[in-house]
Amino acid sequence: MSVKRTLLTTGLVILAIIVLITGFTTWYTVDESEQAVVITFGQATETITDAGLHFKLPWPIQKVEVLSKETYSLQFGYETTKDGEIITKDSETKMITGDENIVLTDLVVQYKISDPVKYLFQSENPKQLLHHATSSAIRSIIGSSTIDEALTDGKAEIEKKTRDLLVSVMENYDIGVTILAVKLQDVELPNQEVRAAFTAVTDARETKNTKINEAKKYENQKISEAQGEKDAIISRAEAEKIARIQQAEGDVAVFNKLYNEYVGNKQITRQRLILETLEEVLPGAKIYIMNDDGETLKYLPLVPQQTTTQSKDEKSKEGGGNS
Repeated sequence: MSVKRTLLTTGLVILAIIVLITGFTTWYTVDESEQAVVITFGQATETITDAGLHFKLPWPIQKVEVLSKETYSLQFGYETTKDGEIITKDSETKMITGDENIVLTDLVVQYKISDPVKYLFQSENPKQLLHHATSSAIRSIIGSSTIDEALTDGKAEIEKKTRDLLVSVMENYDIGVTILAVKLQDVELPNQEVRAAFTAVTDARETKNTKINEAKKYENQKISEAQGEKDAIISRAEAEKIARIQQAEGDVAVFNKLYNEYVGNKQITRQRLILETLEEVLPGAKIYIMNDDGETLKYLPLVPQQTTTQSKDEKSKEGGGNS
């Protein structure tokens, strides 16, 4: 009886374990930011991208690998601990430039898992493979760049070339990883004195660029002022041109009118023109016409009417005073 009871108890325990395993391994959940791969007897049979509760066959028949859809960051040349402490890896950061100088370079690679099945089955350790590919890419690009480019204004180009090379390498490996960006964190010299010298060079270059920008700004300002003055001169010239044309047209109209009058009565028109000209040349003058017999004849004194009236008033006052 004791043997039977032992076997029964053992069977019940095994059954309970099976029931528990079945109960806890036949369902799983996928978050909005996650994707899952269902693996049946070691082979990927289904990729799940819909969020929510899902069911599967119990372990060990099927199991699920859940991966994030979000962006991953691979730190190369340094490591950030959970406490926020940064640990530098000198063996990774030390590189040789194309002009045979040593620089310390660290960077961050941002990537996503674009194909979870390939990510799980194409490589035993995809993160390590990506790390090695990053090391190869950055060392290749730094090795073809000068130290001046690496430390100053060539960083953006180095980032671009490194990303392009890394994308090409990862496409060849085909492990389901898509490279999004490569960001250089620090590129510096191992020696403090050399670092200070290059810092001075960088500051001088920035000062040079600043002066060039200021000179270009001043040049553009002067060009704008000159252009404005040019436009103003042209505008004034156009206005004067129009005014002179209008004046000339008016003079022509006056001349044509006088000419018509002259054709109608030459003698009177000629005398009137002479008198008007003399009035303009000698304003306020009194003109007398001398006859051949020596007598004087006052002929149309060329004085304003107001002046004539004032003269009469003055004479009347003088006459009143005498009386």
